[in-house]
Amino acid sequence: MLKAWRRVTDRRRQAGGDYGWLFNPYTGDEMVAIDCETTGLDTRRDELVSIAAVKVRGDRVLTSESLDLRLSRPACLTGDSICIHGLRGIDLEGGASVEDALEQFLDFVGNRPLIGWCIAFDIAMLNRQLRPRFGFDLPNATVDIAQRYAKAVRRVNPQMEPSLRFEAMAESLGVPVMGRHTALGDAVTTALMYVRLNKTRRIMA
Repeated sequence: MLKAWRRVTDRRRQAGGDYGWLFNPYTGDEMVAIDCETTGLDTRRDELVSIAAVKVRGDRVLTSESLDLRLSRPACLTGDSICIHGLRGIDLEGGASVEDALEQFLDFVGNRPLIGWCIAFDIAMLNRQLRPRFGFDLPNATVDIAQRYAKAVRRVNPQMEPSLRFEAMAESLGVPVMGRHTALGDAVTTALMYVRLNKTRRIMA
């Protein structure tokens, strides 16, 4: 209820503004797989270090139409997070500011539906930066690939409790893991899993 109310309020506030069109229903045939790399898993305190997105049209992952952004080094970058995403302070020199990165992200994804693995985390990280700078949360429809995978598995075997680990899902679906723990690699892998799941559903139907 709160989320729906906030979206209505955001739409009213943005009407006539630069980003008012994001709140219009999407009528095209594309989706966008997204991924964020961060300094940790606390959506209230940790920071973004990279954002990536890749378009999906039908059964095609459009790797030539992708976005891969590195942000300027956040103060909370630590050795622990570097071990995961591999981005050192020196790798983030000259990176985009959070505001510039978000502008590029919004222009790229538009009002297309978004695909992600455990996408609620990515959306929460993005919204925490979007609201104070742009005055709204992402209004896009979302598809959580982990939830969709779990439903597909249980449809075939109701007693099975599927592993929702990223690598396990990719292996089960026969999808190569493209650059794990890089934002673009994870976005592309997520897009490939989405396409494979759609094909599987059509075969089962």
